[in-house]
Amino acid sequence: MIYQLASVLREYFGPARLLQSYTVLIALALYTGFFLTYWLLPKFYDKLPHDRGREFTATAEAAKGKPTGSGVVFITIFVLISLLFCPLDWLHYTILVLTWLMMLTGYLDDRSVKSWGEYRKAILDLIISVAASFALYYGCRGDDGIIRFWLPFISRPVAVAPWLYILISTILLWASINTTNCTDGVDGLSSTLVLLGLMTMGLIFYFILGHKDIAAYLLVPHIQDGAQWAVLIFALSGVLMGYLWHNAFPSKVLMGDAGSRALGFFMGVCVMVSGNPFMILATSSIIFVNGGLGLLKVALLRFFKIKIFENIRFPLHDHVRQKLNWSATQVLIKFLILQLLITGAMVGILLKVR
Repeated sequence: MIYQLASVLREYFGPARLLQSYTVLIALALYTGFFLTYWLLPKFYDKLPHDRGREFTATAEAAKGKPTGSGVVFITIFVLISLLFCPLDWLHYTILVLTWLMMLTGYLDDRSVKSWGEYRKAILDLIISVAASFALYYGCRGDDGIIRFWLPFISRPVAVAPWLYILISTILLWASINTTNCTDGVDGLSSTLVLLGLMTMGLIFYFILGHKDIAAYLLVPHIQDGAQWAVLIFALSGVLMGYLWHNAFPSKVLMGDAGSRALGFFMGVCVMVSGNPFMILATSSIIFVNGGLGLLKVALLRFFKIKIFENIRFPLHDHVRQKLNWSATQVLIKFLILQLLITGAMVGILLKVR
């Protein structure tokens, strides 16, 4: 909206052209998202559902009674800011709608007296993930109608069959949704790790994939709307910072499934848009280890009667708190350090070892 408005205003007021600069739009989206969320979120505390405690978690008592489901506030702010500051095409609109719907499914579960249950939520995750995968396939194809991945150790992009792309995308999105949800158990942990992943992807989209010369130098595909995706990513980063301001230990509010599921979904979308599914290792390795191994443990035991990690409690943040006596702050800082180390290494490998 602002971008299109600036094209009209610049005829009468020269400085309005700055509103067509993606650098300016990124800054406006980031700061507007932060300040709006910082200011508005506390006003909804009495309107949000309250946490009833979580069974089998080490943080259940600390969370009990706090307002939760605040994702309904900051994800809605993110969508509105995106509409305001980012020039959008049909794929952007589709992803924003699906992100909001993912948030809505989580919020309805947050406010429900009786939990929706694992299978019901898994089916909803799958439906939205499949819908997003089809949208990404049709929206990210090249001019020749073929979709390609750029991969480590290979200098040329690799063509991907439609069915394989949709399968990989669906699995990655579903895994990102659920592992991010599982990681939301220590004040500030999930949001901080996601924020790091978003900032990483935002910089990659703006400075590398969205820059024709740099992309060519690094032998990666140039994404024409890379700067537009960067605006969306930094808009979400801003609102997440505003939420984290209130969620930092000791938290005053929780994001609930409304926030964690939407964040995991959008992170997965960014990875798929980048054209390299291995980028999820640079953004979410600790999230996948923390929550994903627990999902694997339960799935193998439930469906195949295979027991693994019997002496490790999942999510892993519960294990280190109970067995190693780490405080919430220690969990956050140490997990963040590990993710920073992994992110630096993986970005280097993915972009240079080709």
